Amino acid sequence: MRPKVADRPRQRVDLKAVFGLASGGWQWTTAVKAATAMATSFTVAAALFGPQVGSLAALGSMTVLYEKNTPYAYRAVALAMVGLGFVASVAVGSLASMNPWTAAFAIGAVAGITTWICQALRVDKPGPLFFVLVCSISTIVPGGLADVPAHAGVAAIGAAVGWCVSMAGAPVRSRHPENRAVAEAFRQLAELLRAIGTPRLDHVQHDASLAVAAAWRIVLLAQTRGYRETPAAARLRAMLRWVSDIHLAATDVSLARTEPLPAEAADFADRLADAVGRPFLCPSPDDLDELRRGLRPRSLESRLYSRLARAAQAARRSGPGDDDRGLQLHDTRHPSILASLRSSLGRESLILPTALRMGITVALAGAAGIALGFDRFYWISITATSVLQGGNVVLTVNRSAQRALGTLVGVVIGAGLLMLHLPLAATIGLAAAFQGLTQLVVQRNFFYASILMTPMALLLAHTAAPYPVGALAESRMVDTVVGSVAGMLGALLLWRRASAARLPQTIVDVLDATRTAVLAVLDPDVRIDPARRYRLRRDLRSALLSLRGVYDSAVGDVPRAETTQPLWPVVVAAQRTGYLALAALALEKPPPASQITLQRLDLAFRELMAAMRERRTPRLGALPRLVDYPRINMELRALSSSMRTAVAEDARSAAHEQERREQREHRRAREEVDADL
Repeated sequence: MRPKVADRPRQRVDLKAVFGLASGGWQWTTAVKAATAMATSFTVAAALFGPQVGSLAALGSMTVLYEKNTPYAYRAVALAMVGLGFVASVAVGSLASMNPWTAAFAIGAVAGITTWICQALRVDKPGPLFFVLVCSISTIVPGGLADVPAHAGVAAIGAAVGWCVSMAGAPVRSRHPENRAVAEAFRQLAELLRAIGTPRLDHVQHDASLAVAAAWRIVLLAQTRGYRETPAAARLRAMLRWVSDIHLAATDVSLARTEPLPAEAADFADRLADAVGRPFLCPSPDDLDELRRGLRPRSLESRLYSRLARAAQAARRSGPGDDDRGLQLHDTRHPSILASLRSSLGRESLILPTALRMGITVALAGAAGIALGFDRFYWISITATSVLQGGNVVLTVNRSAQRALGTLVGVVIGAGLLMLHLPLAATIGLAAAFQGLTQLVVQRNFFYASILMTPMALLLAHTAAPYPVGALAESRMVDTVVGSVAGMLGALLLWRRASAARLPQTIVDVLDATRTAVLAVLDPDVRIDPARRYRLRRDLRSALLSLRGVYDSAVGDVPRAETTQPLWPVVVAAQRTGYLALAALALEKPPPASQITLQRLDLAFRELMAAMRERRTPRLGALPRLVDYPRINMELRALSSSMRTAVAEDARSAAHEQERREQREHRRAREEVDADL
């Protein structure tokens, strides 16, 4: 039996989306680091250069919010680059501050360029937001051209403080980021085991794949010379490979079983997560004996439990085992910067339209604010940047509502504090506290984060350039509303169909990568060495994750969401076929197929790809029987059927649209005749 397809993801504009808390934990560590970095940098810079210029150091300290999960060796270099970006943003803002029109377009340029670079180099949130904030505040700091180097230097001091705070854990927990990433992969694997036989399987499968891919990236980034030769690093690499193989074995089970697994299997995976950084917590492989009793040795469940047991054995060792799982990862640490930037400019990439949308909207929003006579137009630009980070239209509307409502509440709090005329020490303490609280809740809900972030921003802006409190609060409210509207208009008018337009080609890319992997596994004349096996798995997993990301973005596009909704069964079938191909790649001795079967299978994949490109019904005929891989046959048939259904729904939608158009034209013609009479 084929497991039931999960419910289609839905993105809505409603009260739950605006005010509800997302799943996940509170970011306590990030909150403490953010508050510490801001308080330290603001205090030091204010004592040395005065409070007005010292606010730039407080902004520079926000480097601590970046690269929170990467290994320390990589983080040291990446945060230095972020700090240089902050310094460059301050320099650009200071140079452009002589003319408001120049400042508006300079802020827009910073927003667009930093969006492109952050997404191309996979810099995690908050992305371009704080580069824009730093650039905007620097446009109002007193001084002329001669003071630009001094302003940049103060921002560099803040960035250095943020670097030191972020790197503070390196001497005592040097491998904590890698251990945490692999442990998170095991925890998501446990959630996948619990989801087997439930309607949420496809969603949890995607979350587990994301966690495994993130663990691979983090461990690869940590493979510096000297570090990678240690026994602890070899043990971690072995654990990474086991969690990847267990994930694929669980995929096999999930697509062949419609009943839940025993809870002991998921609990065992949770205990493996605890043992990644603490081997003494490792569960005993014997704990799985009860689950394995009565199973056929070659059954899918038996294979899954066997890999869980072998992972437990690897977790107990202090180095690599008898196999070579802890020796090499068959990949470079990370692609070159130029290669990443170049690939982001490709036709199928969503990065370029996203960056252009951000830059154009932020620049025009600031220019509109100047034309309308707003003294602090830069708040419009900051708000538009924040709102556009939502991604698609639906998420942008939700984020716009959260930003506007949260800012209105936050302005009341900030204005009340400013009216107290607090001493500098209290201002620094409150700004740091609000910064920490913002980072504590921002992952759960942007509305509550906006409430806390607004007083912090007001305190910094008022310190940098004192302004009457009443006028500041009023302008902040109006600017926020205008910026939120500008962000929504940018999402609605600029490249709003980018994700939906790229979805068919993304499905084709997954089918192509799946075809390559399946043919390589089944061909008896092809020997797959470990390096090629790794590359096949890496490329196919990347295509699968990209497919789900593009679909999640496309369903929030307007109005093309109606045409992407019928493609959800197609996406699920393509994903399941890809995961089955990944599972076949993990087999040590996969059963081969005949050359005739390979040719017919190749033709079937190519027909499905052509039908997807041309948005027509596939003409498959009889699929070749894959006796050893029956679920691949099942998913290919499901893929063909779902594509046929999607094409039929498209035809019905087109017919309805044509009928409505004809009715409108008939009504308009009758109105013209009546007017003539």
